[in-house]
Amino acid sequence: MRYTATLLAVRDMERSKRFYYEVLGLEIVADFGANVTLTGGIALQTVDTWAGFLNRANDEIVFKNNAAELYFEEDQIDEFAARLAATPGIAYVHPLLEHPWGQRVVRFYDPDGHIIKVEENMSIVVRRFLDSGLSVKETAVRMDVPKDYVQACLRP
Repeated sequence: MRYTATLLAVRDMERSKRFYYEVLGLEIVADFGANVTLTGGIALQTVDTWAGFLNRANDEIVFKNNAAELYFEEDQIDEFAARLAATPGIAYVHPLLEHPWGQRVVRFYDPDGHIIKVEENMSIVVRRFLDSGLSVKETAVRMDVPKDYVQACLRP
């Protein structure tokens, strides 16, 4: 067995395809109308057909439930956050913030209320701390990770 994709029910397929392309840069791999596969292992399914697959009424499909998120990593988090801020209609879970270990993250909703998390790549966090003058050991302490992890993040 192998994991294939995450499927999201959507109310408006065209709006969702546009959102995932314009905001996250995902491209369409296959478009079957009611089902669309995007790069990154994400599939979109119209709520009508999804409800039918589950033998449920459309109003039984719960949107914006805050129970899961799609997780992306970004090397240029400041540039991404600025682009996101300039995108009309973005509803934030929270703006760009920094976790205690130094990794920066922004969470927002897609048009149907699915949470999207875009987080700074950990190797970028390591490089940022080293560039600020911290040693490998100090970076490991700052991030609360083993020194070997910090060194592994520096490998190409």
